[in-house]
Amino acid sequence: MIDPDVRPVDPDSGDDLAQLVLLEREARAALIGQRGGDRWLIEHAEVGVKWPDRCRTDGVDVLVAHIDDVVVGYLSGFLGDDRIIRVDQVWVTPLARENGFGDALLAVLIERAKGLGAVAVEGESLPGDRHTKNLYERAGIVARLITTFREF
Repeated sequence: MIDPDVRPVDPDSGDDLAQLVLLEREARAALIGQRGGDRWLIEHAEVGVKWPDRCRTDGVDVLVAHIDDVVVGYLSGFLGDDRIIRVDQVWVTPLARENGFGDALLAVLIERAKGLGAVAVEGESLPGDRHTKNLYERAGIVARLITTFREF
């Protein structure tokens, strides 16, 4: 059994940032062809080499899940003026799933957000993304809005 370790990303660590870039690419590639994924990719630009800036932005929290020195997942959240922490991105590489990394990432974000005065947490998942939906549901985060779309 693996004990999930989560910590804030080190924006000065080239190793952390390189692994974050690779995981984000893996996450984005998994969205291609998924219901709603192509549109999500258009609406959400890749962070890529701008991760150091994102990690240093006030109100943004970037966490990594790791096994020793290997980053196996990440979560990016931001605190809005309405005091709601929004999960912007969450991803655990498929080979590390079913070990509690996603749950640990979300739990750490929620605790950190409460310390900043957040009153709620909000996230998005695509219609067919059962892994993310399950993650949110385990944390008690439920759907409050479903957006529909039809391309012409």
